[in-house]
Amino acid sequence: MSTNITHQPSHITHDQRSVSNKSWFHGCTVWFTGLSGAGKTTLAFALEHHLVNRGISAYVLDGDNIRSGLNKNLGFSDEDRVENIRRVSEVARLFADANNICLTSFISPFESDRNAARMLHSQNNLPFFEVFLATPIEVCERRDVKGLYKRARAGQIKNFTGISAIYENPTNPDLILNTELYSVQECVSKCVQMLATAGLVPNCDEVNPFGGPMPKELYVTDPLEVQKLKAQCLSLPHLEITDLDLQWIQTLAEGWATPLNGFMRENEYLQVLYFGQLQVSDCSVITNFSIPIVLAISNEDKERFHGNGSSIAFVYKSNIIGMLQNCEFFPHRKEERCCHIFGTNHINHPSIKMIMSSGDWLVGGDLKVFERIKWNDGLDRYRLMPKELHSELVKMKADCVFAFQLRNPIHNGHALLMTETRQQLLKKHGYHNPVLLLHPLGGWTKSDDVPLNVRIAQHEACLDEVFLIVIQLYWQYFLHQCYTPDHVKFNGMLVHEC
Repeated sequence: MSTNITHQPSHITHDQRSVSNKSWFHGCTVWFTGLSGAGKTTLAFALEHHLVNRGISAYVLDGDNIRSGLNKNLGFSDEDRVENIRRVSEVARLFADANNICLTSFISPFESDRNAARMLHSQNNLPFFEVFLATPIEVCERRDVKGLYKRARAGQIKNFTGISAIYENPTNPDLILNTELYSVQECVSKCVQMLATAGLVPNCDEVNPFGGPMPKELYVTDPLEVQKLKAQCLSLPHLEITDLDLQWIQTLAEGWATPLNGFMRENEYLQVLYFGQLQVSDCSVITNFSIPIVLAISNEDKERFHGNGSSIAFVYKSNIIGMLQNCEFFPHRKEERCCHIFGTNHINHPSIKMIMSSGDWLVGGDLKVFERIKWNDGLDRYRLMPKELHSELVKMKADCVFAFQLRNPIHNGHALLMTETRQQLLKKHGYHNPVLLLHPLGGWTKSDDVPLNVRIAQHEACLDEVFLIVIQLYWQYFLHQCYTPDHVKFNGMLVHEC
């Protein structure tokens, strides 16, 4: 070891580094250890994909990659294995210190080396998580993607861990995973929960394979909890809601407006109005969001309610369908809302006319809905929730989904666009089973529009024999005339939730 060197500590603290990344220091190392074929590399890259898609800087140091570069002068003797892990530990520590989540994928068979890596991070005030992939050797050998076990059994590879070289199981890992029992996404979810518990990433319970927070359903599913909340509602002030209010409640309850927990409070409303994005308190992910989802009430209704922090029961056609908890009341500045969303406040626009004639107050809070909302119009089968829609597409083995939104019957121009899109996906982009996700818009329509049920029947007749399709019905309010670019983002977000 050289003696004529002096360690130079960084002049930038962890708090200072966090300023450039949403005021959140998440630098740490997640050390995946286990036998060859246990799933370390697969899981590390899947976790990296999830984190990066949520705006969190992460990077994988993979055993094969490191041995082909930085450590290409090392073999597989015990001494070289120790040096391999020592070097990787130092690199991982630097990555973590730079506010990255460093994901290391190494067999790292010796517990003393893994403990040394943990100690190195501890000395530098950096979190370290040892994740043991306890996949049985029989399973690893059955996978044998690289054919290494077969060669080791034949004596062609010396010092092969698990066959001719020892692997020391961790005695106190932070997480144990058996990839024979859990899917990749389930393993990723457990790793994310581990990091969230340590306060290093947002606390979102489930993992969205497309990145971002998982669609958040606001239905109460426990029958005893429903019974308890309904009993509470009997003593609460009631608010009679309209069809339009119920449509927005359905949108929120089914998870289409994730990450909202209910109707917007003022802080959320102003974020959306002025910045076209949203960050809620229980998840640090910033989401494109440009349409306010608010509940307008009259002066008389506001006087009946009990002020901030109170609860309200929602009544629709004499039935209690849900409640709003921890309410917050704030003025409904209608002209400001219309001008920001539509670029005008002219009441000849139908949506602006509705806003200008609505109540002078807005109320936000946490929404609880007691049972799934159905309209019993013969079209409820087309109103899937995001997770249901995703499951349907998985069942169809879709390797690509292309979406088309319309408020009219399909005409020749629509058909040409859909057909050309499908052909390009097949021929130019190499997909094998693209599925059309058709979005007919329902709700309010003009007097001369074709009725929704007729349009749905026409869509099925025109497309069923040509495309693999899923029809997902949306309410008309998603189509705001006088579009701004951010409204396009909002509609894209709704598709993304699928």
